[in-house]
Amino acid sequence: MNAIEVEHLNKTFKVQKNRGGLKGALQDLFSRQYNEVAAVNDISFSIPAGEICGYIGENGAGKSTTIKMLTGILVPTSGKLNVGGYVPHEEREKFVRNIGVVFGQRSQLWWDIGVIESFGLLRKVYGVGENDYKKRLDELVQRLDLGELLSRPVRKLSLGQRMRCELVAALLHNPSIVFLDEPTIGLDIIVKTEIREFLKDMNRQHGTTILLTTHDLQDIEALCSRVIMLDEGRIIYDGGLDTLKSRWGQGTRVTFQFGAPCPLPRLRGLTSELDVSWTADNDLHAEVLVPGEMSVSDVLARVVGHADIAITDIKITETTTDEIVRQIYRTGSATAPAAPVAEGGHNSHA
Repeated sequence: MNAIEVEHLNKTFKVQKNRGGLKGALQDLFSRQYNEVAAVNDISFSIPAGEICGYIGENGAGKSTTIKMLTGILVPTSGKLNVGGYVPHEEREKFVRNIGVVFGQRSQLWWDIGVIESFGLLRKVYGVGENDYKKRLDELVQRLDLGELLSRPVRKLSLGQRMRCELVAALLHNPSIVFLDEPTIGLDIIVKTEIREFLKDMNRQHGTTILLTTHDLQDIEALCSRVIMLDEGRIIYDGGLDTLKSRWGQGTRVTFQFGAPCPLPRLRGLTSELDVSWTADNDLHAEVLVPGEMSVSDVLARVVGHADIAITDIKITETTTDEIVRQIYRTGSATAPAAPVAEGGHNSHA
């Protein structure tokens, strides 16, 4: 069963076209001209119930516009939407009782009253019974450690504290589908980790469907098995993270520093049975590219431990998801083979 279904969805906006000069400005006062800009361009996808799916793209790619249509804030120009059995913009009152929404840069809490008072008001908005509310609130407050924050006005909370409260506000009515738009923006690594663990637990325990938009790809790696990539309003990739890495990843680079000269032919001879590629600036420095399907330990086992090879340092550099995604956006397609990714990924030393 699909929690979210999107078919040939489009959203265009009219943007005023300004004419130059004083004459043009006067003409614009009485006869305005407009250009149509496609924010979302013929996208289709479905998300099964219980899945956590990442929805990513550069600024202006159409992510937030999509979320606003999926949550009923915007009406599509054309196409079909079904979220939890409802058409969001047509059945908004019933629909909102089944979804939770967190916008990282906007608050649904009242700024000058205590957090617990905001929660009480939201209970009435969503029509949650008193007993269900208390049970759900106790569970969420304990899980996110909010006990000391409940009496504070929202304006006195730190960003991390406010975001934890925003999550509770979005989940008080136990929605089956949750939309998260940049939920960890501006947060430190400790709070980010806490929120990621909470979301994983919520998904595991309640089967909550989550659509996550973020620029922090560590959120995607920690939470999502599937990612949808958007570029200029179009979907350019929809699939698993592992598939994305295997298709675009350049494998692993292992760099050796030697204490005594070690000729490149000697290294190639040691790994002649492996499908690896060696390069060297000189006899004291060499690098081998290990394909993604091969283990680095296979190479190390053949090179390390020889009496005539004095290794002083080994550096292992893997292609990160960040690098892969940047490379895809540079080419504008997730189907073409990747160009080599520059060094500077995750490093470890032995």
